[in-house]
Amino acid sequence: MGKHVVGQTSEIPPGERRIVEAEGRSIGVFNVNGTYYALRNSCPHQLAPLCRGTVTGTTLPCKPGEYLWAREGEIVRCPWHGWEFDITNGHSIFNPHRMRVKTYRVTVETAPTADDPSVETYPVTVENGLVILHV
Repeated sequence: MGKHVVGQTSEIPPGERRIVEAEGRSIGVFNVNGTYYALRNSCPHQLAPLCRGTVTGTTLPCKPGEYLWAREGEIVRCPWHGWEFDITNGHSIFNPHRMRVKTYRVTVETAPTADDPSVETYPVTVENGLVILHV
């Protein structure tokens, strides 16, 4: 499993995403309220670029005539046919037990420092950590 630097945390603020190529795969990295998630940028329906779709919320089960909107920023809607997937786990909204998109582990790590002898460094200040994608 390789590690790929996606960018600094300040470059992907909450509600934003970055699409990267890692080991021959297009992957979308999303910041959902300060937590990072990664999805394969391919809708299982007809291979559309899923991560370029609208990020939205969804309605929750409720009484007839009542509409509860929730999970804002946690759902991505395919730009071609509107299929919706949960960014936090890759499961589809309409059929979570049978349809999903591949997810990848994401961590936030601090940048290497001058104390690491294996890295040639220059004096700098680090204000934010790096977002690291594990493929």
